[in-house]
Amino acid sequence: MTGRRRFLLGLGALAGIGAGASQAQAGYDRQILTADTDAAIENASLREWAAAKGLIYGAATQEYMLSSNPQFASSFVRECAMLVPEDELKWKSLRPSLNRFDFTRSDRLAQFAKTHNLLFRGHTLLWHARLPSWFKSTVNHRNARQIMLEHITKVAGHYAGQMHSWDVVNEAVFPEDGRSDSLRITPWLRFLGSDYLDLAFRAASTADPQALLVYNDYGMEYDTPKDEAKRTAVLKLLERLRSQGTPVQALGIQAHLWGGETRFNPSQLRAFLKDIASLGLKILITELDVTDKHLPSDIHLRDRLVAGIYQDYLSVVLDEPEVIAVITWGLSDRYTWLSQRQARRDGEAVRPLPLDANMRRKEAWKAIARAFKQATPL
Repeated sequence: MTGRRRFLLGLGALAGIGAGASQAQAGYDRQILTADTDAAIENASLREWAAAKGLIYGAATQEYMLSSNPQFASSFVRECAMLVPEDELKWKSLRPSLNRFDFTRSDRLAQFAKTHNLLFRGHTLLWHARLPSWFKSTVNHRNARQIMLEHITKVAGHYAGQMHSWDVVNEAVFPEDGRSDSLRITPWLRFLGSDYLDLAFRAASTADPQALLVYNDYGMEYDTPKDEAKRTAVLKLLERLRSQGTPVQALGIQAHLWGGETRFNPSQLRAFLKDIASLGLKILITELDVTDKHLPSDIHLRDRLVAGIYQDYLSVVLDEPEVIAVITWGLSDRYTWLSQRQARRDGEAVRPLPLDANMRRKEAWKAIARAFKQATPL
């Protein structure tokens, strides 16, 4: 029985742009488009293709996107089995003052998920970013522990029994900060020391014992010294947490991929995933998207290259039985953080997600569907 069943509740081809891009497109055509007709793939949704292999497919979104755009809301329900609040559960959004929590928007998302029979996933209980304005002048060595534990207890407790999983701690590893343990120098580390991770996971486990507790991080995909250092540091952190009995149960891999990045080593990534699985941890791909700012402006070619990147990456990670979920950081190009953070120099709209701005399925959608279809059977 595989890990998925127990928990059912083109990178290398991109040798360059121009002639290299044409070769990548041709390779993608041979690899993917001859496998099945588009009609056969599009007979089912991404959630259905994933579920057939014991996987969960979902996406991040914000409350206003669903409430203001019925077409998007309908597409979300059709394609997704899991909803992740993109912003509503972060400290800045959720805690406007030290003694006040505002669950209004996150509760609306929870109700949307419940109404449409979607799994609900929490992002994030503890992060060094998106902190409220009062944090810097209020939190110090004397009160940090109390404030952190109060937050986790209040928020995880508010949704106890409703959450599939929580990103308990987000992005705590940063080798560039130069510490021997590779932990990021955050306010939590300065005030509480390295034990803050253990404290956070234990508090989350007490507040919501039914949720899967996840450590979530980025920058682990490529065959570069920087990503190798990150993989090594994350593995060592998880080994340490597991050895001391910290109730961390899964690793979340953000997987913000880059169009035009050729340094992808499938065997290296497979080995890393196996090392994580050997610790008894589940694995979730939590924030998958593809930055296309360095890809050609031609939409037809660009879409095929982005699709090839999805296919190449997922064909590797879905070989690992302990991978239980694939979550894209957004569903439609209409709503993506990359529009502002990774805008194209030519002024063209970015196209990083499965659906276009008009909710039409793109080549990326087909690539993800095929990756699910071709995943290792249960």
